[in-house]
Amino acid sequence: MSTLADNLSSIRDRINRGAQAAGRNPADVRLLAVSKTKPAAAIRELHVAGVQDFGENYLQEALTKQQQLIDLPLTWHFIGPIQSNKTKAIAEHFDWVHSVDRLKIAQRLSEQRPVGLAPLNICLQVNVSGEASKAGCAPAQLPALVEAVAALPNLRLRGLMAIPEPTDDRNAQEAAFAQLRQLQDALGLGLDTLSMGMSHDLEAAIAQGATWVRIGTALFGARDYGNA
Repeated sequence: MSTLADNLSSIRDRINRGAQAAGRNPADVRLLAVSKTKPAAAIRELHVAGVQDFGENYLQEALTKQQQLIDLPLTWHFIGPIQSNKTKAIAEHFDWVHSVDRLKIAQRLSEQRPVGLAPLNICLQVNVSGEASKAGCAPAQLPALVEAVAALPNLRLRGLMAIPEPTDDRNAQEAAFAQLRQLQDALGLGLDTLSMGMSHDLEAAIAQGATWVRIGTALFGARDYGNA
């Protein structure tokens, strides 16, 4: 098997074991392959192995790869910071956006979603660690943002996303993910998505209810930002 296939098998095994340890159905935890800086050929290889969902951080790179892979029935997720001048292309070319953290961006995505496309699936990014350098709305601002975004016509609010401060402490990992789950539960809206957990902490995220784990390095290997 290729390295990609080996890595995919290892990640699927980690997801299965993590879900079983948490008393969850592994089928309820979906893999989002984070393909930023990686070539279209690697995405094509993973699709052959059964991966459908791919996450991109950089718009222009993503649009180029989408054209190269237009023959494949892929689901594209935008997971990076969003500038106002990028919303039109994101609204036109993606199925999911995991990184909405302010109303202005959500409004633009709704207004610019093309007629005829299904509503854009949205996760609201929450800064659960309170890092000044990290994107995401503050937990205290979340209820008002949720109410406003849920009312927008061309979006479907699915749930919450977080990128907690990195740590190797399993208890600290779970505490951050538990905070996101508790915030979602407190909304009382029956949202179905928690986008949380990456290569180093996916087990902790699954233990706290993750429905999407965003895996890049453990799947594709180290990033080459010279090609970004």
